[in-house]
Amino acid sequence: MHAALKYVSALSGCAALVISVAVAAGSVETPKDKYTAKVPGGLAFADFKGYESWETVSVSQAGKVMAVIVANPVMIDAYKAGIPGNGKPFPDGSRMAKVHWTTKASDTFPSATVPGALLNVDFMERDSRKFADSGNWGWAVFDYDAASDKFTPGTEAGTPPQANDAKCGFACHTIVKTRDYVFTEYGKR
Repeated sequence: MHAALKYVSALSGCAALVISVAVAAGSVETPKDKYTAKVPGGLAFADFKGYESWETVSVSQAGKVMAVIVANPVMIDAYKAGIPGNGKPFPDGSRMAKVHWTTKASDTFPSATVPGALLNVDFMERDSRKFADSGNWGWAVFDYDAASDKFTPGTEAGTPPQANDAKCGFACHTIVKTRDYVFTEYGKR
């Protein structure tokens, strides 16, 4: 038994060494500080933790920018129930993210357009208590800087220009007020 404990101890030490070397070499992703970014008025990047694996609602392309729109399970269930087309509002807790990239031709299939450089991530959250004065929704844009590998709140100097608070999307989204301020259609599967 004593020999088995020595063996397990040696394996644990080797595993710790391998992990340390991998982290130092950059081959293991270390936590980024993107989850510390936030905009005034109640929206933080951390509120959308895990958006990278949410279900796709739709995709879009405008000029040389393409996007994928994803939503949390609360919002996906609402879409599947017919919201907003049925005239009902999305439930509180609905969240969506829109990830924007520049476009480029695929290296392996040049006639296909694929994501290029990451530009920014937009977020929407429905919370009728926090955002009662902006259609019950809060918005945020976080611009991505490749040089620093960091996200920062969007500004008036960004593309598109953004007021730097949780109501930044309200004016734009009022044209879809009858759709509970949501532009994106859930793509048929």
